[in-house]
Amino acid sequence: MDTTQSEVLQFVAENDVKFIRLAFCDIFGVQKNISIMPEELPRAFASGISFDASAVKGFMNVEESDLFLFPDPATLAVLPWRPQTGRVVRLFCDIRHPDGSPFAGDGRHILRQAVSKADAMGYACHIGTECEFYLFQADEEGCPTDRPHDRAGYLDVAPLDRGENVRRQICLTLEEMGITSVGSHHEAGPGQNEIDLDHTDPLSAADNLITFKSVVSAAASQNGLWASFMPKPLAAEGGSGLHVNISLFKRGQNIFRTDGAGHSPEAESFIAGVLAYAPDITVFLNPVPQSYQRLGSFEAPKFITWSHQNRSQLIRIPAATGEFARMEMRSPDPACNPYLAFALLLQAGLTGIMEKRSLEPPTNLNLYQLDSLEEHRLPRLPASLSESLECAAQSAFLDEVLDPGVRQKYCLAKSLECL
Repeated sequence: MDTTQSEVLQFVAENDVKFIRLAFCDIFGVQKNISIMPEELPRAFASGISFDASAVKGFMNVEESDLFLFPDPATLAVLPWRPQTGRVVRLFCDIRHPDGSPFAGDGRHILRQAVSKADAMGYACHIGTECEFYLFQADEEGCPTDRPHDRAGYLDVAPLDRGENVRRQICLTLEEMGITSVGSHHEAGPGQNEIDLDHTDPLSAADNLITFKSVVSAAASQNGLWASFMPKPLAAEGGSGLHVNISLFKRGQNIFRTDGAGHSPEAESFIAGVLAYAPDITVFLNPVPQSYQRLGSFEAPKFITWSHQNRSQLIRIPAATGEFARMEMRSPDPACNPYLAFALLLQAGLTGIMEKRSLEPPTNLNLYQLDSLEEHRLPRLPASLSESLECAAQSAFLDEVLDPGVRQKYCLAKSLECL
């Protein structure tokens, strides 16, 4: 959307908008917002709306607590689940210091830096996501229980699949908000669902994923349910992944396309870069202790390998052609901050291109049926949150691509979760 400030102000004035939510995320990807009245919106565009950043985990200290939210007019969306009389709209915001400089911990700023690097190298990136989540029954007070919404399995249909109407509601709500879902189905776990979002530029993809999680949670609540985006909410069932599909275009041509000669050298170097730096960035892709209970089972990867179509790999090259050719990163989970996750994946791949890394041959094995010798020779992802933190602490790559203050605050908070 290319909405301008004046168009936003006109829309608000003409469409009975009474509340404007200024939305942003903390460094862990948790959405926050401040609601303002329509008459405050011109001031928000001009000089920002201040908030106490010392009260947001991972942001500022109390002695330097002021940060400002500047709404991005291109992100205007009506919240369809709120009353249509006295409407509520949402605008994602950029976060700035009082002097107008960008706040280093703003995920949108971090992702923009990665996109700018791609632009400077002559690449345009598209990202699409496949997000899995569980629906649980809620109790009489609306709190979650451990009872799944249904007992259906992979691609089941009604009446076994009791989630189809909820998924329909989610997809139609997303459509009202200008977000295209390209597929949905019941996943393998009881009460587990998946909805796939169309590919778009990285910043819009991250904004869309945050919006998606809000829509899913709202739809679940309206149906007496509770949505969980935790990576392993049921110990004996499959975990929930966030598969990230990345395409790169150079001079209008998708570098992940295949032809008679195989992959382009740039595509291979991009994949090699992501593989090389996967241990360094895993703490940002898999940010909670539960994340590591998911990896290595139920089609979630464990080893740092790649292949075509093989779903046991960290990176899969799907059978797709033309503009849909892409690489699929299968390790991230929905607990991650998508702005940081997308930025670091893009930075890793671009660094691989800059370093002209060579791609090792594909691992054409079922990685869930390895003998001990084969398993020993394959490089693996960190096996725990504490191991991921160690990899991040030793990473020269992160020294180059992530603000040291952001990294320190993020990793300090995550280290407390290991206790």
